Amino acid sequence: MTGDIDIRKARTVHTTIYAVLVAVALLWPLGALAQDEVAPPEAVDVETDTGGIFVAPVMVDGESLFVVRGSSALPATERAATIARRLAEVAGRSDSAGVTVEIRDTEFGPGIFGNGLLLTVVTQADAELEQIPVDVLAGIQAEVIRRAILQYRSERTDTARIDSAIEAVGWTAGFLVLCMLILWYRRRLPEKAARFAERRAAGVEEATKQVVQSRAIAEMVRYVVRIVLLVILFVAFYYYASFVLFSFAETRPIALLLFTYVTEPFVIVLGGFVDVLPDLIVIAVIVWVTRYLIKGVRIFFDNVEAGVIQLESFEPHWIWPTYTIARTVLILIAAVVAFPYIPGSQSAAFQGLTILLGVMVSLGSNSVVSNMLAGIFVLYRRSMNVGDRISVGGHKGDVVQIKLMETYVKSIKNELVSIPNSTLLNSEVKNFTKRIDGRGILVHTTVGIGYEEPRKKITAMLIEAANRTIGLKREPNPFVLVTGLADYSVNYQINAFTTRGSRLPLIESELHKNILDVFQENAVQIMTPSYMADPEVPKIPEDGWNGQLESPGKGEDD
Repeated sequence: MTGDIDIRKARTVHTTIYAVLVAVALLWPLGALAQDEVAPPEAVDVETDTGGIFVAPVMVDGESLFVVRGSSALPATERAATIARRLAEVAGRSDSAGVTVEIRDTEFGPGIFGNGLLLTVVTQADAELEQIPVDVLAGIQAEVIRRAILQYRSERTDTARIDSAIEAVGWTAGFLVLCMLILWYRRRLPEKAARFAERRAAGVEEATKQVVQSRAIAEMVRYVVRIVLLVILFVAFYYYASFVLFSFAETRPIALLLFTYVTEPFVIVLGGFVDVLPDLIVIAVIVWVTRYLIKGVRIFFDNVEAGVIQLESFEPHWIWPTYTIARTVLILIAAVVAFPYIPGSQSAAFQGLTILLGVMVSLGSNSVVSNMLAGIFVLYRRSMNVGDRISVGGHKGDVVQIKLMETYVKSIKNELVSIPNSTLLNSEVKNFTKRIDGRGILVHTTVGIGYEEPRKKITAMLIEAANRTIGLKREPNPFVLVTGLADYSVNYQINAFTTRGSRLPLIESELHKNILDVFQENAVQIMTPSYMADPEVPKIPEDGWNGQLESPGKGEDD
């Protein structure tokens, strides 16, 4: 197994070296394509419109010498290409260290001649473009052409080519070393980063009960590190090829083109970053000040919670909602202050996008905003606290959590009900826990009894049932109200106080049980909810229940 791994490593190294050598073999001949030939002029196919005037640069070995103006008969690009071709022709005729550049008058203006060959004619239109006299412009262009011819020849000497080859070998050696380092790190760095991430994520996995798995995070980190190494290798090869091509005069235009594709956008972005750096510093200062203001507010409310700072009529459950509101206000103020300093905030596109987002938020967040405002009112109007037993919208239960958007209630059936705060604000909320005068909640229920039964007897029976119910207070005393004289019965309502609002369903159930027991013990028939006719035998149990049921036989599955 170890031998196989070593073989794979060797193959990987050899493959990389082979790829690099192939790249060098493909790029190297470009440096010698024109050792004994005249290099063709660069294709100039881009014209620049300067106020309605089209101009093009004269390019030699990737370097712009000067710009020329075009006309309808001779476009600027064609004229620039002709000048570059003639210049290369003059430079390629000889390898001497001198050149004769003369300015002679022609019918179109001063002409610049190199070793007797006409290179270009400086026109009055060119002088108007440069805004200098035509003779002065001709002298300047003649000197530029003379230096360009000499440089063209010097870069194509045997010494220059040897220096270029040495420079290319140096870049190749550096690239090979970088490739070896990347290959070495490619097998070790992702594993180390993955193990480190897995150790750091172990606590998160334990806290989230394996919802966030450390192994998955480690795999993601391993993948990202490998991608980064591949990107570094690609960028290194890109610049290596560019520098090798730049080492030779004939391939320098290609190198400059490669540099333009990547370096120029990067320089533009870097220049833009430098331009907006003062604004970014202002934003950083605003963020820093806001952060410490929030910390100060947090310390203040910590002291309020600890009792160090006393605020009159300030409820304890208001502390952290108030802190959240204060923090949100500080963040919004910081955002408003920092907005003018955001790069691009003054552009029409940014402002249009901001307006569009504002319209979308205003159209789609009516319910959200209403719930948030309702949540603030719910938090501060003291109608309920966490742990209170409430009834709202057909739901009865204990308040578990009051949030800005919604309130969680655990029903008496142990169901978690989410109630929007706007519903709480617009609905009737009954609180069975909050005490008003110390007597508690008045528990009541109604029964219908026939007219033949004495009122005092029924009153005493209902009070007895209330006294038997655990959880109902005997002081204040239970009392009975006659709520209605119906067609066939009298409606009696028993009322008794309790301070155990959280046990209200059980207390009501016990009260109903005791009413049934007391009325059965006294042979009184309850006629609720409806009455048709007097039965021959009263509808009450004759004998009490002995508390036993007939046991069914056991099945085979038991």
